[in-house]
Amino acid sequence: MARAQDPAAERDGVISRRELAALGLDRFAVRDMVSAGRWRVLGRQTVCVHTGELSEPARWWRAVIEAGPEIAALDGVSALIAAGARHLSSSEIHLSVRHASRPLPVRGVRIHQVRGWDRRDITTAGVPRTRPAVAVLRAAHWAVSDRQAALFLCVAVQQRIVSPEALQRAARRVTGRRRRAFVRRVVADLADGAHSLGELDFARLCRERGLPEPSRQVVRRGPRGKVYLDVRWDDLKLVVEIDGSQHTQGLSVSDDNLRANSVAIRATPFCASTWWGCASSSASSWTRSARHTASWAVAAVVGPPEWRVQRAVERSDIPPPEN
Repeated sequence: MARAQDPAAERDGVISRRELAALGLDRFAVRDMVSAGRWRVLGRQTVCVHTGELSEPARWWRAVIEAGPEIAALDGVSALIAAGARHLSSSEIHLSVRHASRPLPVRGVRIHQVRGWDRRDITTAGVPRTRPAVAVLRAAHWAVSDRQAALFLCVAVQQRIVSPEALQRAARRVTGRRRRAFVRRVVADLADGAHSLGELDFARLCRERGLPEPSRQVVRRGPRGKVYLDVRWDDLKLVVEIDGSQHTQGLSVSDDNLRANSVAIRATPFCASTWWGCASSSASSWTRSARHTASWAVAAVVGPPEWRVQRAVERSDIPPPEN
């Protein structure tokens, strides 16, 4: 039975019954190994050549083999995780198949029948999976909410799983059935430089409150080299930073303060906001601050539920922003 170990090792112990038969191991040989407690059956088509816990790649292989490796591939969030995306999870493994295919149900697997399914979108380096630019768009369309859809798109770009340019190209042909307008808008914001949920929220708030579209991820030279500013209005000379929870950890606070100081020293008004401060209704203060920015230099830190202005430099001939 050692002859089954090498091909199965490439898939963390999972092998198909068809491959076992090609090795001369019929269903009776499989039955004997299972009865001896050396192997176990994972489904109609898959066998595991050990009895330990299945790794995530092994579960992916089991899903693809059970659905049919000729017609199925990891897709959506599962394909993103297989491509190396961090901090994502799913209670089910997502597969896509041709729309006309009729695979049998597989426990723990969500099978999506996709119109326009194209073998050229599949990479077979390792477990068959949809290429990231297409997979993230399908993940967004299959998400349970707009918020989750935006998260998938942001993570793929932020972690460099896919470039904004590749995402835009793929979005022209991967339309999906749900939230088409929302996905198009998020893809456009990401292509314009937004890299996080907070920055997407900020872009939406700008549109809702009548503020002009800012530049995003602007590169500047700081005391420690290049720094990337989340949002900048060039004509108003205003910089806004949208801080996620990671900005409160470790040395991030000190690094953010140094960056803010570097910007402020150049006489550029600088506002910083936590994601919650940006998304909460009480954050209307930043709208008023931005509208007065041409005449004010404001350095502010936002925390729920209200703005806390650390410093404001007032010009005597211009009234301050409203409180």
